[in-house]
Amino acid sequence: MRPPLFTSLLVLLKSAHAAVTWTATPFSPASFPLAVRSPYLSAWLPQGDGTALNEAWPQFWTGSILGWAGYVNVDGTSYNFLGVPDVPNTNAQKAVQKSSEFTSTQSIFVLTAGPIDITISFLSPVEPSDLLNQSLPFSYLAVSAAPNDGSSHSVQIYTDISAEWVSGDDSLTVNWTTSTGNLITHQVQLEDQTVFGEVSDHIQQGSAYYSTLSSSGITYQTGQDIVVRAQFINHSTLLNTEDTNFRAVSNDWPVFALAHDLGTISGASEPVVYSVGHARDPAVEYIIANDALQNRSSYFWSRYATAGDAISTFLGDYENAVARADAFDAKVQADASEISSTYAGLVALSVRQAFGGIEFTVSKDDTGAFNTSDIMTFLKEISSDGNVNTVDVIFPAWPIFLYTNPVIGKDLLLPLFEYQATGQYPNEWACHDMGSVYPMALGHNDGNDEKMPIEESGNMLIMSLSYVQKSGDTSLITTYYKLLNQWAEYLIANTLIPGDQISTDDFAGALANQTNLAIKGIIGIKAMAVMADMVGDTATSANYSSIASSYVSQWQGFATASDGLHLTLSYGNDSSWGLSYNMYADKLLNTNLIPDSVYEMRETVNSLNDFTETYGVPLDTRYVYHFVDTVPDWQSWTAALVTETSVRDMFVDAVQKYAADGLNDVPLSDWYWANTGEVSGFMARPVVGGHLALVCTRKFVRRRY
Repeated sequence: MRPPLFTSLLVLLKSAHAAVTWTATPFSPASFPLAVRSPYLSAWLPQGDGTALNEAWPQFWTGSILGWAGYVNVDGTSYNFLGVPDVPNTNAQKAVQKSSEFTSTQSIFVLTAGPIDITISFLSPVEPSDLLNQSLPFSYLAVSAAPNDGSSHSVQIYTDISAEWVSGDDSLTVNWTTSTGNLITHQVQLEDQTVFGEVSDHIQQGSAYYSTLSSSGITYQTGQDIVVRAQFINHSTLLNTEDTNFRAVSNDWPVFALAHDLGTISGASEPVVYSVGHARDPAVEYIIANDALQNRSSYFWSRYATAGDAISTFLGDYENAVARADAFDAKVQADASEISSTYAGLVALSVRQAFGGIEFTVSKDDTGAFNTSDIMTFLKEISSDGNVNTVDVIFPAWPIFLYTNPVIGKDLLLPLFEYQATGQYPNEWACHDMGSVYPMALGHNDGNDEKMPIEESGNMLIMSLSYVQKSGDTSLITTYYKLLNQWAEYLIANTLIPGDQISTDDFAGALANQTNLAIKGIIGIKAMAVMADMVGDTATSANYSSIASSYVSQWQGFATASDGLHLTLSYGNDSSWGLSYNMYADKLLNTNLIPDSVYEMRETVNSLNDFTETYGVPLDTRYVYHFVDTVPDWQSWTAALVTETSVRDMFVDAVQKYAADGLNDVPLSDWYWANTGEVSGFMARPVVGGHLALVCTRKFVRRRY
């Protein structure tokens, strides 16, 4: 049962204005990632300025509720530790939060429930070296208990999920089943499904799964929320019964519950481990040659015949998964801490969000067998246009994929390359995206995708070279050389004096002669020169290198203000300036096109100008006087350009301050007001992978200073 509206408003107000009363490590974020593995398995705790794990419902990234409740009974007294369930005529108390912590892969909460402390750990594995494991659309919840008074106590643990996990419309009818054996699994799905369809960004296809491995002391139950929860609160066990009255999500709110009796504990208990997930098949519809459509499956299906097989292996692997997660977390922490502890916290908060925007897929051959040599990765442009594999969304996220495993980057580019190689895309420049509505990658045979010719052509060339440099694999160049060269020729003809085009910051509108857009194209030309040399096309390489060098010299003259102290936003407008973050590509690729004097000029402007705000530097002068908007991933890219540690840290600290300011309660946004920290738009997008720009350059780039 949902609380009455007035009660809900009180909860929201409390969440918005409460202060953190517990230890928060490394800081208290606007929203905690709980189960974040894909665009459709994305559960968060809206945090604001001090919301405990049991003071708000977990939410989908859109803000819609994902019912996820937890209780622990201690010597017959019940304590709520997860969600905000309202169960009439019961005496459950609220556990008291003692601490919260997040790493790159885990969110961990400790709450006191009378004479015991309970540790609740949410693990969403990030396994870039094992793409099949990374493709599993499941996440862990582990709960353990330990006395805090030196005595022994009888302890039982309960959790449930609601049918809200399968639809963006609570009026739709769902059905469900419970399977028992070595694994107890609740499976719930919409009665009427729409393949590849979304409602409010929730997929209307597939099933949600809530599972635990069987052992003694486990009971289960499905039914109305207040009935099932009251059963546990009052009796510390469930009835092993199934409600077969299939109905709408909001009709008596069906929930799917599991309970574990730990017996009497005198020390720390072994963790009770659950998995939650959402799986479907097929996962993506993809256009291939001759306007034909191909259904692609999530990569994990190539190993597991059923979801139950996958879940059983996933749960059985929990201890190993924790060990791998701890090792990954430690590496990211160590690498990011070389910059600063502030930066390490920001990076840790960004990792799951970045990986939560992508899905790994495989095709089938003519016999129906999975073709595991044909792996493609698809990215959803979350919370903005919902496009598929948007090039200028992959590009800002690119540092995290280079840092963790460049092959993931290649697999993100392959759908774009393969499609354009069929000749169905009519434009001479690189396309903007693979489809207007995820997960339908239907291309743009009419050529009417969003027009960003210089932006996307430069992006594809830069990303392709960086992949080859980091992996040593030249297959992208040899296979798609004609396309790459076509895009480079477009840039040669158009980038030095850019026409009235939009860039990735399309909310800013079109602008002619953009300094930042021009340098991206010039670096793209140089990237093609390097790739041409790699495959032995030395004549093209020499020609393109000469053109890029000539263009940089001319660009510097066009883009430098008459006082010689800063780069302009657009040629000839001395009073303008902007974050020329695209120069990062010159550092990343070691192309050494841009003189040191230009980097130093950017550093001076961005550190000393009068427009630096509390939460960072505005994107450009168009936003100083009107909206004061900023883009944190571009601030991170700019931070990777500078030579002065104090300037670098100014950018990093400002973005982290936004992430920890308590003014918001949504996943990290990449578009907010630099003066107030309030979100302007965009949240939960994978572009936060750009926050790893500094560790990426440290890992790969030979510094010139």
